Amino acid sequence: MASLLSPSVSPLSSNSPTHLPRASLNRSIIFGARLKFGEIEKTHLRFLPSFKTYQAFALNASREPQGLTQELNKNKPEGIAKTENGCDMFDEIKYRFLSFKKQNCMENLEHYQNLSKGQAPKFMVIACADSRVCPSRILGFQPGEAFMVRNVANLVPPFENGPSETNAALEFSVNSLEVKNILVIGHSCCGGIRALMSMPDEADSSSFIRSWVVVGKNARLSTKAAASNLSFDQQCRHCEKESVNRSLLNLLSYPWIEERVAKGALSVHGGYYDFVDCTFEKWTLDYEGSSLKEESLRYSLKSREFWC
Repeated sequence: MASLLSPSVSPLSSNSPTHLPRASLNRSIIFGARLKFGEIEKTHLRFLPSFKTYQAFALNASREPQGLTQELNKNKPEGIAKTENGCDMFDEIKYRFLSFKKQNCMENLEHYQNLSKGQAPKFMVIACADSRVCPSRILGFQPGEAFMVRNVANLVPPFENGPSETNAALEFSVNSLEVKNILVIGHSCCGGIRALMSMPDEADSSSFIRSWVVVGKNARLSTKAAASNLSFDQQCRHCEKESVNRSLLNLLSYPWIEERVAKGALSVHGGYYDFVDCTFEKWTLDYEGSSLKEESLRYSLKSREFWC
């Protein structure tokens, strides 16, 4: 769902707190870290696990008692998806699972037994469904640490939009699990944001994609106003971050979220993962400096950090 971007960018300041009027966003805040033009393809490849790795997993597992890897390559189901070289794609998945079972689950058996009795995560994470953006992988969340929902373009619809999978997850994580932090993670080269920025004003209303990404229409409008002199690719990058901040404001439209934030029992945070440079930005919404009132709609950010 995404195409690769390569705009020149500059580092983001970590000043705190930061106020960001929509019509006058600072260019350095919009664009984060500088891209390495010649390293884009190499960066992607660096994060892909090799098939040889999982062959090694299988070899190690084969030395264990048969209960772990019994008949690994026997009785393959017919019609299963194949890789280009004819190998069963699910062999790799099986190797990964058995490696996880041996090296993680069995070595932390008490922890997993405790998880079977219930969960008490400290984080609720909203991230994009993009295959390149896995919060557990990039931020190291372990089982039981984060209640997670992923959707196209990591959007949070406002309360008045009515039921959706995302706000159902919010209701459960906040009211039942009583998480202490909500983290919305945007990312580079987001196809959902590109669809939002490129859709015509009178687009086909029957499109599921349009019907969903239109949730970010306010981010699109403020991007067009603040970055109209920039290229389309740069506008998309701006909107990738702007939509996260709009989602943070939308979180406050839920009465039971705003109540907890006002009391200091819950914090809402934004994040931005640039998988081209492998950098991460994190910030927190300043509740006191933000407003949902139509005449003074604004957000204020604090505790901004840049991890590289």
